[in-house]
Amino acid sequence: MTTTAASSGSFLISPNVGLMIWTLLLFGLSMFVLARLAFPRISQALDRRQRAIEDSIDAAERTRREADDLLDEYRERLRESRQQAEEIISRARKAAESHENEALAEARTRREQLMEQTRKEIETETRRAIEEIRREVADLTVAATEKVTRKTLTEDDQRRLVEEALSELDFSALATADER
Repeated sequence: MTTTAASSGSFLISPNVGLMIWTLLLFGLSMFVLARLAFPRISQALDRRQRAIEDSIDAAERTRREADDLLDEYRERLRESRQQAEEIISRARKAAESHENEALAEARTRREQLMEQTRKEIETETRRAIEEIRREVADLTVAATEKVTRKTLTEDDQRRLVEEALSELDFSALATADER
């Protein structure tokens, strides 16, 4: 058995020219078939894969540039929005200040009108009170004179006595005291 075992395993170790030719011939035929049928398809698949990867990289780069552009655009819009908001707030403040100033001016004008109206009413009431006092003084003067003289005075006498009594009284002091 040693000879058959040795002879069966020895063909793998010992070179055989016929086996080498057939092996080379089959290897060459396999390479030819692979080169004609499989390698072009493999090459095409690898080229497609490479183009797909390059296209994906290009698309990713375009998407990144578009995203950067959009980000810049959104930042610009945000800046513009903030400016508009600040302008709106500024206009609102100016409008409020203007409204406040108008309200204050209107209040001052109204106050001055009320003060003027009150002064006129005071002057009217003062004049009316002075006239009333004059009438009462005149009536009292006539009554006192009639009692003293015990006779009825004529209208001319009454007028003369009233004018004398009124000239002795200082009504201007009353008017100036009220105006203070």
